[in-house]
Amino acid sequence: MENVILVIHLILALSLIGIVLLQRSEGGGLGIGGGGGGGGIMSSRGAATALGKLTWLFAIAFLGTSITLTVIAAKNSADSSVIDTLGLEAPVAPDTDAPVTPDVTDLLPPTGGADDSLTPPRAD
Repeated sequence: MENVILVIHLILALSLIGIVLLQRSEGGGLGIGGGGGGGGIMSSRGAATALGKLTWLFAIAFLGTSITLTVIAAKNSADSSVIDTLGLEAPVAPDTDAPVTPDVTDLLPPTGGADDSLTPPRAD
């Protein structure tokens, strides 16, 4: 089911791109441009209205398939996690009641005598 909706989603995306490119923009567009003569079946204004309605239809269908794919993906991921797909076992906590603290002795700066300064040596 997810694959069918994904294919429909991709077809809608390509169709939406094509319809938007066919529409006449302020600069002339890729498609309908042509003269304003009345000899055609459809006037340029009627074609622009039809393309606008088709754009809205494709956009609403595209958003619908996007939301549907999101819901399907959420349902599929709620059952398991990425760790489960790897086949690894979860780490087991120690049985002691005392809190485990890390060893911080390696994090302290080295202790030295009074001559060991953190400033760089002077250039004389």
